[in-house]
Amino acid sequence: MKFIKCSLPGLIICEPKKIKDERGFFTESFRKDLFENFLGSKVEFCQENQSESKYGVLRGLHFQKEPYAQSKLVSVQKGKILDVVVDIRKNSRFYGKYFSIELDDVSNKQLFVPRGFAHGFIVLSNIARVSYKVDNYYNPNSEEGLNYNDPKLDIDWKINKKDIIINEKDLSYSDFNSIDFI
Repeated sequence: MKFIKCSLPGLIICEPKKIKDERGFFTESFRKDLFENFLGSKVEFCQENQSESKYGVLRGLHFQKEPYAQSKLVSVQKGKILDVVVDIRKNSRFYGKYFSIELDDVSNKQLFVPRGFAHGFIVLSNIARVSYKVDNYYNPNSEEGLNYNDPKLDIDWKINKKDIIINEKDLSYSDFNSIDFI
């Protein structure tokens, strides 16, 4: 397993090593000991979520307020997505900046997103199945989100706006400057 630090501190790209032969491939998709060694701290995933979506579906940008904030390890089981995170840590010099990466079922790369980031993704393939482990339980009263199309964030979602499919709840989220991040 290879770990790569991203341009926004705390984000980590995890690249599992694939062992290929005539049968297909094998990979360790997660090794707690190696990951914690690289991270320099413990991580206790307690819930795993999965979604399946069609081309153009945008989910996000979501986050949980304290004390229910969550770190996430995002992976794609089928298809391809553009995974996007926004730094919402007030004391960060990257506050309000975003990072994006394509994740797919070929490279099997994963993205670790620590607490203090809003997260979302858009499906770039016909179908995508996304899975993510979290280190805190979901609490509906703590759920928040950001407007995916906020001009301040200026996120390039990689597809035409007319092709984006988003639900009413995600459309209702406020712009970055309207939210009081705690």
